[in-house]
Amino acid sequence: MDNTRLITPVLTAGCIVIIISFAIRASFGVFQIPIAEEFGWMRADFSMAIAIQNLAWGIGQPIFGAIAEKMGDRKAIIFGAVLYAAGLVASSFATTPLAHQTLEVLVGFGIAGTGFGVILAVVGRASSDKNRSMSLAIATAAGSAGQVFGAPLAEWMLSFMPWQSVFILFAVAILAVLLVLPLMRAPAASRLELQESMGTVLMRALRDPSYTLIFLGFFSCGYQLGFITAHFPAFVTEMCGAIDPSGTLASLGVSTTSALGAIAISLIGLANIAGTLYAGYLGNKLPKKYLLAAIYTARTVAAGAFILLPITPTSVIVFSIVMGSLWLATVPLTSGLVAHLYGLRYMGTLYGIVFFSHQLGSFMGVWLGGRFYDLTGDYTMVWWVGVGVGALSALLHLPIKERRSPVMAAA
Repeated sequence: MDNTRLITPVLTAGCIVIIISFAIRASFGVFQIPIAEEFGWMRADFSMAIAIQNLAWGIGQPIFGAIAEKMGDRKAIIFGAVLYAAGLVASSFATTPLAHQTLEVLVGFGIAGTGFGVILAVVGRASSDKNRSMSLAIATAAGSAGQVFGAPLAEWMLSFMPWQSVFILFAVAILAVLLVLPLMRAPAASRLELQESMGTVLMRALRDPSYTLIFLGFFSCGYQLGFITAHFPAFVTEMCGAIDPSGTLASLGVSTTSALGAIAISLIGLANIAGTLYAGYLGNKLPKKYLLAAIYTARTVAAGAFILLPITPTSVIVFSIVMGSLWLATVPLTSGLVAHLYGLRYMGTLYGIVFFSHQLGSFMGVWLGGRFYDLTGDYTMVWWVGVGVGALSALLHLPIKERRSPVMAAA
């Protein structure tokens, strides 16, 4: 395989899988109010289901990384897609909070098998050193492309069919991505990388303080993304000022704050395509730890300013664009940093462990969002927690020693 080109069949197929997987995953916040209203649930009930989905995604990520490295990338993706579809179909028949929460374990594991951990590892191995950072950025941006249409598509489908039917159609869509798997052929690891066992590489990483800092720092990314994905549509629906019926938004067909909430998720995804690609470009030129610290600092400032200012349709749009430009920009830099420090052979497992911290943060952001809403009637408290952990994450990245691993240096 010619890995000197930036755009390869592996990258193209990986982007298609991630687009569909993340379009579905990014739409769950849109179902927050319809499901709660149909069954008369507290906001925390469905929030817990989404939180468990995110936690299961995090637990499943290193597992699927190991499956891909031991049994093959395509088998891991097939297994993930089947679990994803099974969880969606079964959820469409669930009528209790416990049933939804339990079935979201399947969905979370399905996302793990069709998401960043497995796909980025394949793309990383199929890319040259020169193109790797940009290839990882393109694959990550594909997740944002899915987010662009996922939430609005779900909102549109809910206007003429029940949420149960939407879940079933989404299950069909995730199974359809298996048609591109023949293109997912990454080159084998180098001879030197094959000489080291997974246990050896894993122990070297776990003893390295830099790996611990990467692990801890990724928590805030998950917290912020999980909270916003799950609760921002409802947040905007209930807390944003009214849309001017004679204004630009209304002329574009966005006449309710509910529609604006779905569009906000889409805008975040759209802005992040550019932000992630630019982060990948900078990752080839500047130390990744400083870029990550800068991204977390910018997120902290943007979130603090948004909650302090009046929440209007304009501020929602501005915040969505600003936060979107920083949204998944951390992913190619973090995954690239892991590959740079510890090699490509077990990148899926090592990044999967780091990603567990991300999803632990996501679990907390989603669950606390629902819990604090039920306790206080708004999202202000949980929002400020996100500002605090973002500032902490910016500081944690500064001491990372961005040295090249022995395996990578010799490969």
